[in-house]
Amino acid sequence: MMKRILFFMLLLPLSLVAQKITPEEYIETYKDIAMKEMKKHKIPASITLAQGLLESGAGNSDLARKAKNHFGIKCHKEWHGRTFRMDDDAKNECFRRYRKAEDSFRDHSEFLTSRSRYADLFKLNIMDYKAWAHGLKAAGYATNPSYASLLITRIETYKLYLYDQLAMGKISERELKKLMKESGVALPVDDGPWHAYSPARVSSFELVDMTKNKRFIYENNNVKFVFAKEGETPKSLAKEMRICKKRLCSYNLIKDPKEVVFHNGDVVYLQPLRNKNRKAKSYVVEGGETIRDVALRFAVKPDRILKLNKLPEGARLQRGQKLKLR
Repeated sequence: MMKRILFFMLLLPLSLVAQKITPEEYIETYKDIAMKEMKKHKIPASITLAQGLLESGAGNSDLARKAKNHFGIKCHKEWHGRTFRMDDDAKNECFRRYRKAEDSFRDHSEFLTSRSRYADLFKLNIMDYKAWAHGLKAAGYATNPSYASLLITRIETYKLYLYDQLAMGKISERELKKLMKESGVALPVDDGPWHAYSPARVSSFELVDMTKNKRFIYENNNVKFVFAKEGETPKSLAKEMRICKKRLCSYNLIKDPKEVVFHNGDVVYLQPLRNKNRKAKSYVVEGGETIRDVALRFAVKPDRILKLNKLPEGARLQRGQKLKLR
């Protein structure tokens, strides 16, 4: 019965989004622009495409369709162009409006290159998309604590790193097509509220329950969680799950719930994290990760990770560092 529920869950969204732009269509449409921006501004095409997929819902969001804004860039005081108003973190917020999508991609590049808080990104290896993803999160591009992992998931699902290699002349167009064919085509990541990750990712978790609202509940390290829907907040999810908002924030290591708006596919825990991971003994840190990132990834309390590894409070992790998880 459980297998049939999971199979139905995976198939249902494909019919619901038949009229939407698919992630594959989005990538095919904007890959050349992303590679052009990579050559000019030294921003990985994979990162640009992944952010576009995430921020615009693969081009299907109101902001992308009506304002040609694919990266969720707000007006800010220096913007003197056209504007688009919609509710976001606050009511009736001001977003930049563009004449065409290519203008949005160009402005995204200029946005990153012109602000000092993103300066450290350009010290990274341009081919290291993981470091760039974590660097963007660390620099405050988005408040979502899972922002880096959401970008990396999209890059690896759709092999977007191959466009980095093509843009930098490391492979040819013919080699790219061959590599794409050999790797196979993954099902879309952004298929709506029921199916935020690829089937491989979803099926790696155990489906344990379903709410009265027909929402699936999974487990990671014996900790129950749900996949968030685009635009949900700690307050709205806590209300739906009938959990105290303060507790929900505590479970997910959220300090200020007003600063958090979930994206499609964010893991939101409904129970406290555990003292150790029952499956993984250790983990090798990727570039830019924090204790908090590792704690949420493996559903282990951050203070326990510190204690297991004899690390002080506020310790900064190094890429390649091995952490004990039990």
